[in-house]
Order: sequence, then C-alpha cells, then structure tokens
Amino acid sequence: MLLRLRLMMTAFLALPALVPAQEYPDVSRGKAVYERHCQTCHGAGGWGDGPAAANLKVAPADFHRFRSFLKSDEELLRTIEHGVVFSPMHAWRGQLTDGEMLDVLAYIRLLSQQAR
Repeated sequence: MLLRLRLMMTAFLALPALVPAQEYPDVSRGKAVYERHCQTCHGAGGWGDGPAAANLKVAPADFHRFRSFLKSDEELLRTIEHGVVFSPMHAWRGQLTDGEMLDVLAYIRLLSQQAR
C-alpha cells in the first residue's frame, strides 16, 4: 500500500515535466497572431480603431474598456473560438490552433493592462 502511494505521488509530481512547453501561452507568439488576424479591426493597441473598424456596422471590441477587462479568460476564449452572433467577429475555430488562441488571449490581456 505504501509503495503504491509513493508511485502515485511520484507520477503526480512528474506531470509538469511531461507537459510540452507549447501548451503554455506565449505573449510573443500571441502578438504575431494578433498582428496577422486581429489588428485590422481591433487596431495595433487594441483600442478597436483598426483600419477596417470604420466600415463595420458593429464596432470591434476595445480591449481597454472596463467591460472587456472584466471578462474572464474563458469568456474571451469562447469569443475567439466561436465569434459573436450578428457582429463581424467571426469564429476562429478551425483557422487557429488551440495554442494560437491561447497565445492571442495572453497578448490581448497584456494590451488591456498597458493603459491601466
């Protein structure tokens, strides 16, 4: 019984070493994804003032607004994955990998905190 418990604890403690580094969000990779796919609407600084924003019927999110700041990571990730109904924000599921979506979320969080 004691040996079994030790083996389980050893396996549990080794888990972080088994997780590939790619699974952790990377802000620099997120910046590259943001510049490639998001900046046109949301703008370089995340203010919702990108070059395409003026032509949209529904304004892009301004990540510096308190409403955006209050959203949980899960809410923002769901928006990135599935888009927003009746808005120009379309779903990125299938176009971005899970890792890229987490990376861009980390970069959006950085942008939202820069003005505070």
